[in-house]
Amino acid sequence: MDAAELNALNPYLQGPHAPIDLEIEATELRVTGEIPRDFAGAYYRNGPNPLVPPTGLHHWFDGDGMIHAVHFEDGRATYRNRFIGTDDFKAEVRGETAKPGIFSPAAATGQTVYRDTANTDVVMHNGELMGLWYVSGQPVRMDANTLETLRVEDFGGALPKNVSAHSKVDLGTGEFHFFDYDLYDPFYSYGVVDAQNKLSHFTRIELPGPRLPHDMALTENHIVLMDLPVVFTEQGMKNRVWSIHHDEALPTRFGVLPRHGDGQDTRWFEFPGCYIYHVVNAWETKGSDGDWLHLYCCKMVPNGRDLPRQYGPYAPMVNVLALRAVLTRWSMNLTTGATKETQIDDTISEFPVINLGHTGRKSRYSYHVSIPDTDVQVYDGLIKYDLETGTHTRHDFGPGVFGSEPAFAPRLNAKSEDDGYLITFTTDTDGNSRALIIDAQDMAAAPLAEVHIPQRVPLGFHGTWANAKEFVAAA
Repeated sequence: MDAAELNALNPYLQGPHAPIDLEIEATELRVTGEIPRDFAGAYYRNGPNPLVPPTGLHHWFDGDGMIHAVHFEDGRATYRNRFIGTDDFKAEVRGETAKPGIFSPAAATGQTVYRDTANTDVVMHNGELMGLWYVSGQPVRMDANTLETLRVEDFGGALPKNVSAHSKVDLGTGEFHFFDYDLYDPFYSYGVVDAQNKLSHFTRIELPGPRLPHDMALTENHIVLMDLPVVFTEQGMKNRVWSIHHDEALPTRFGVLPRHGDGQDTRWFEFPGCYIYHVVNAWETKGSDGDWLHLYCCKMVPNGRDLPRQYGPYAPMVNVLALRAVLTRWSMNLTTGATKETQIDDTISEFPVINLGHTGRKSRYSYHVSIPDTDVQVYDGLIKYDLETGTHTRHDFGPGVFGSEPAFAPRLNAKSEDDGYLITFTTDTDGNSRALIIDAQDMAAAPLAEVHIPQRVPLGFHGTWANAKEFVAAA
């Protein structure tokens, strides 16, 4: 099977997922409705976008990172998109051979062992953006206004190895708390970068074996790491290939470590085995029965679908990427060691976001994408959860329209946690893309504004919001 035939079978290279090849900047965008004037900042969304058509088996995670952004101020919007300049991307531009993709054996040496794309996550820290990759790569700093790559970030040469996507920024302290894992060795690592971009803490945590965590959580006093039962198969370990399975003999464990703590001080709390992609939030409470840490996540459940053989060699990838998850709370008593697991709802949803000012602190609301029961991962609407009541409200995009992970943008001088807007990109089956502005306190209503984007925004991964004051001073 030649490259064109392989690419035609890969649904993550087709339709709304298909890559684009232009980097543009567009102002004076057409708007349906009216952009509110009581917020200012930018919505950024990362995702995979191969620069050149793949020549072999291509995993969705292999695509070159591309940032899409809409800046809002005084009722106006500007759109930009840029490739993220990882070292592997720059090598590709020079015509050099890059590291292998996920369908190939891992490289034997190097800071990273698979093609480093920085395509998964994006966070704002110290006035600049950082693109992060799930399979643990090198962070890439970008200008928050222009999106131009500034440098591959090693924190002044102090970064011991890599940084995984879903590391967290605490807006209260300005600290960047990050984690990393050794793909084929039994170690975790945890570090802290201060508000001045200096590595202030680093420690390692031993594990029973190599693990493939996806996210971490942060509270006011602790971090939470995950030891989950989705691991490499024996063949994967032996041949250093991406062959994974759910080991039903393993539990789910959460490692609770004090902020800036030593790895040997990690306390592990055990629960029935499951996999978790994304954290909603975590916080601590005090009660008559001790100090509790509450962790809210989207818990994966069986997707119940047959292997989609119409995708040929991509059928296993498509099956794994068909996310099915439900909102769940895990509670750990730091005084007595007691544990409780509670499913909040049975609605399928994922890619949760919150008001970032509440990261690590008690929050009431979370915003998720809703996922239809389809072979290929798409999002057909947004869900707002009330974590106190367990109830939710929906915003549907409409037939043939698919969205992205949203971000919460607070109103200027906001009066409450949900006093603001949800921003998301949508793309329809005709290739039209928009940035929607939705009142977070009136989710079911029509968008307040639809900003028409002059090119298609491919479906992708994670996003973030940054208030204008977070990056204007650093410009």
